[in-house]
Amino acid sequence: MLLAVDVGNTQTVFGLFEGPDLNQHWRVATERQRSGDELGALFGSFLDLSRVEGIALASTVPQLHRSYEDFAKEYARADLLDLGPGVKTGVPIRYDDPREVGPDRIANAVAAVEGYGTPSIVVDFGTSTNFDVVSAEGEYVGGVLAPGIEVSMDALFQRAARLFKVDFVEPPTVIAKNTASSLQSGLVYGFAGQVDGIVERIRGELGAEAPTVATGGLADLIVPHARTLERIDPFLTLEGLRIVWERNRD
Repeated sequence: MLLAVDVGNTQTVFGLFEGPDLNQHWRVATERQRSGDELGALFGSFLDLSRVEGIALASTVPQLHRSYEDFAKEYARADLLDLGPGVKTGVPIRYDDPREVGPDRIANAVAAVEGYGTPSIVVDFGTSTNFDVVSAEGEYVGGVLAPGIEVSMDALFQRAARLFKVDFVEPPTVIAKNTASSLQSGLVYGFAGQVDGIVERIRGELGAEAPTVATGGLADLIVPHARTLERIDPFLTLEGLRIVWERNRD
């Protein structure tokens, strides 16, 4: 079985694939100082490592690359594919410096091309809100990076003494009657409006009504209120890692 691991700045999502099917998946907090031994204990508590035949990794945390190498060698005893420069993806990267593109963004583009066609726009709600654009020719042509929902709200709470943290849920009405609902309204409708504005500008530059796919932990909260977001694929990044793994097996 293939273990696909998407290491983000805030959370790590991983899952087990048997062929093309994602059989199990988990989400845990990302800890930047974890050693290979600690990763072995972590993953061993969720799954039977003897079933793992390969590991496909997309990590935006450089400190953890060596730890995953140690984990793959000493605990999983499986080949590790670390998505980065030199790895075959099937999607040409038309970026000024392709090395600057995060591996999660590449995995998302690969999965979008395979699953939703071209052109397409991926909106990933993570630590940052990433907009990744694939052209009609199937090339990754760039995108947009915006502050993520949790990061933005944390900054607001830290700088405004009278505000407090609220649950990330949809408020009963847009016009709120109390502080908690006011914050929730700003969160949901503010980010939905941001997404719509950016997607519309991307489509204008592409000259095409490119379909969108949303992913990431808070996609479910925003998608129902954004008119430009058409579908949710919560495991898009893991699927992209699976596809890249298959393309590099030869």
